[in-house]
Amino acid sequence: MTLLALEGVTKRFGGLTAVDGVSLAIEPGEIVGVIGPNGSGKTTLFATVSGFLRPEAGAIRLDGQSIVGLKPSRIAALGIARTFQVVQPFAGLTVRDNVVAGALRGGRESLADARRVADEVIARCGMEGDRNKLAGALPIVGRKRLEVARALATRPKLLLLDEVMAGLRPTEVDQAIELVRAIRASGVTVIVVEHLMRAVMALSERLYVLRTGALIAAGDPREVIRRPEVVEAYFGEAGHA
Repeated sequence: MTLLALEGVTKRFGGLTAVDGVSLAIEPGEIVGVIGPNGSGKTTLFATVSGFLRPEAGAIRLDGQSIVGLKPSRIAALGIARTFQVVQPFAGLTVRDNVVAGALRGGRESLADARRVADEVIARCGMEGDRNKLAGALPIVGRKRLEVARALATRPKLLLLDEVMAGLRPTEVDQAIELVRAIRASGVTVIVVEHLMRAVMALSERLYVLRTGALIAAGDPREVIRRPEVVEAYFGEAGHA
């Protein structure tokens, strides 16, 4: 069964259509990329799938069940986790306590279980040396990893990664790519929104391209990025990314 299915999803802000009739399907075990220039609706699409925004039209189904109108906490409990483009950890808490909070947000853990899950996730994300540091003292690469760890602590079926590699050095990007691959190998399906094309092409098995909220291309990444409409829409406006 398809894990996540969107059919004609539309989200408007006043007179602006941020997501325009988007349909897509995500199968279990995939890593799928979503690209497009700034303002193309990628983050709004994530917010709509994860319950932070409600669409004006369309269907969103997880494992065949409609999730439109459910609260973000309920959607998280059903198995969708997301990271945020602007990383905002609890700066005054330790890394471990931040991840414990993520585990508790999933709604399925006691405090003792949440601590055990947090320790497992911290190890998986390569943050054991940072577990007792204050989150606010971490460099950008550490804050990005913490954002992923907090999301993983909810034990998702589907992980939505929003620009987790932005601002990282090339060696840090390589490490992030390996982390995403390891997450998928653990059984978690991943959707990656990313401007860094090196990472998108290294990770994605299928690619969706958005422009001004509408889906303009989908398919094999190496074929999709050669299409004239994609070259014009994405590389013409954001070729520096």
